[in-house]
Amino acid sequence: MLDVTNYMAEHGHEELVTYHDRESGLRALIAVHNTTLGPSLGGTRLWRYENSEAAMLDVLRLSEGMTYKAAVAGLHLGGGKSVIMADGKEQDPQVRAARLKAFGVMVERMGGRYIAAEDVGTTTSDILTVRGETKHVAGLPPEVGGSGDPSPVTAFGVMQGLHAVVQETLRTDSFKGVRVSIQGLGKVGMSLASRLVLEGALVKATDIRSENCRQAAEQFGVEIVQPEAIYDVECDIFAPCALGGVINDQTLPRLKCKIIAGSANNQLEDDRHGEALYQSGIVYAVDYVINAGGLINVAHELHGYNEEKAMAQAGQIFHTVKKMLALARTEGVSEVRAAHQMAQDRLKSGVIKSHS
Repeated sequence: MLDVTNYMAEHGHEELVTYHDRESGLRALIAVHNTTLGPSLGGTRLWRYENSEAAMLDVLRLSEGMTYKAAVAGLHLGGGKSVIMADGKEQDPQVRAARLKAFGVMVERMGGRYIAAEDVGTTTSDILTVRGETKHVAGLPPEVGGSGDPSPVTAFGVMQGLHAVVQETLRTDSFKGVRVSIQGLGKVGMSLASRLVLEGALVKATDIRSENCRQAAEQFGVEIVQPEAIYDVECDIFAPCALGGVINDQTLPRLKCKIIAGSANNQLEDDRHGEALYQSGIVYAVDYVINAGGLINVAHELHGYNEEKAMAQAGQIFHTVKKMLALARTEGVSEVRAAHQMAQDRLKSGVIKSHS
């Protein structure tokens, strides 16, 4: 059983808020991990969890990852995340709207310590509904001055990171003939697949949704494999682009890749799996380093969205990944340790500035 207070103390969390709205049936959680660099910003995940403990662990882990993502990306933001526990009733538009409005009230009560955005299971239209109750949102539709769906920018950032890691590991500037295995063909995974195919990569992929698999095969010529078989595909790059925890004791021995680099959050079930990858010689482009494009995009919305500036900063992920790989190589440590050091250095500089 999860000891929540001990977990939060060990991982440095500041706050965990739970909320139940009787009228709408909303059950939601907001976790704030660290606000040293600014208010916490993170997506609102709508997901059916096995139980409330699973939801708590997910929101705590995700919020911590957001702290490091914002820090490494050079943003003046902290790490936060929220989850809305799905029960199927939210498929009714009226129930969904009522719950999103109740969630907006919950966000408003946070007083700006948490800024909500789109995530798995939610859309920019959902965030617009939340905005009816609070101004503390980002990732709004373009027609109301927002940055819109962040997934194309996430995919763009992942591609920049892939260019960096391919240069360093495969010693090539081209994706022509590079074998990539993509797990998850959602908005980011599909965009990534199309970009890779365009650059000449040989792409195999999977998704639990047959319609997504069909689209990738028909539109981009992607070879589809069964979901469980994706770990056994011999490839140069394994790209997790679905949910987290996919690198674990069961899957790690099955991997036949040289690089792991994808858009999913919390790809490692535990940090020790990052060390295991290092020991096995697999280069890991740490998730919160390579997938920061979406966060960068919505962060730019907070001060008046400019697409050109947002894309330029997302393009810097190439150099950030290069820096991480160089640090790991110089220090003789895993990519996980190198990325963590980069994040901690930025957080320490924020503490120094706040006390100067």
